[in-house]
Amino acid sequence: MTSNHLFVYGTLMRGFDHPMAQLLSANADFLGEMRCQGRLYLIKHYPGLVLSDDPADIVFGEVFRLRERDALLRELDMYEACGEGFAEPTEYIRQMLPVTSDDGAVGEAWTYIYNWPVTGLPRIASGRFMEE
Repeated sequence: MTSNHLFVYGTLMRGFDHPMAQLLSANADFLGEMRCQGRLYLIKHYPGLVLSDDPADIVFGEVFRLRERDALLRELDMYEACGEGFAEPTEYIRQMLPVTSDDGAVGEAWTYIYNWPVTGLPRIASGRFMEE
């Protein structure tokens, strides 16, 4: 089953005056704040999520329901430089992962996982990009 939900944890969140964030908010419905298991690193002026086996590693973000899923994911893949035509290994890869809401409900959503080494990069220990 393919989800039409997208988990965002960086510059695509509400409150960012970014063209892609505006595109997302115009073409998707905000479902709420959610979290996933992972670690957040500051790459440059944007964060990268890497998966973690440690339940204590939490990344906070927002989940949107995409109205035109395939078209919007294609646009976002290009923005995240992991669409067709980008050299491997791409900086990000899009994959499904479990997300949890504040009331404990678990769902699945697409997200962008950081795919390059994080050695030497500052970790965002709070798991919240907005607080950095």
